[in-house]
Amino acid sequence: MLKLTELSNSDAKTDDVLTLPFEARQKSRLPATTDGGVVVGLFLPRGQLLRSGLVLTGSQGFKVRVQAALEDVSVVECDDGLLFARACYHLGNRHVALQILPNQLRYLSDHVLDKMLVGLGLTVNHQQLAFEPEAGAYHGHGH
Repeated sequence: MLKLTELSNSDAKTDDVLTLPFEARQKSRLPATTDGGVVVGLFLPRGQLLRSGLVLTGSQGFKVRVQAALEDVSVVECDDGLLFARACYHLGNRHVALQILPNQLRYLSDHVLDKMLVGLGLTVNHQQLAFEPEAGAYHGHGH
């Protein structure tokens, strides 16, 4: 098993790609297999969220680029600023990881949350997308 212990935003050439869902990209200790079939172990500083594009490496010099896996995501589009803010408020009040884009919200699909937003007057669609939620107010400036 190759140990991956460091991360960077490096544009350097990488040896492989590691595609992970959001849940796994929150972990600092994780056994995984790269897209090329290499078994790796993540031993990273705690509190890091692995974003697509980050490069992981270790003492062996093997470099792996992180890629967000496609996941079942609920997508809400809204041009009404007040309704958009209300949706964000109610999802945030439930501590839901939320990806906020211009006039669009994304969260990991959950039928209870979908029903709540439909009750607010919004339309919820489901797609397979890479999920890159906000890091939170205490984790830097967005993503």
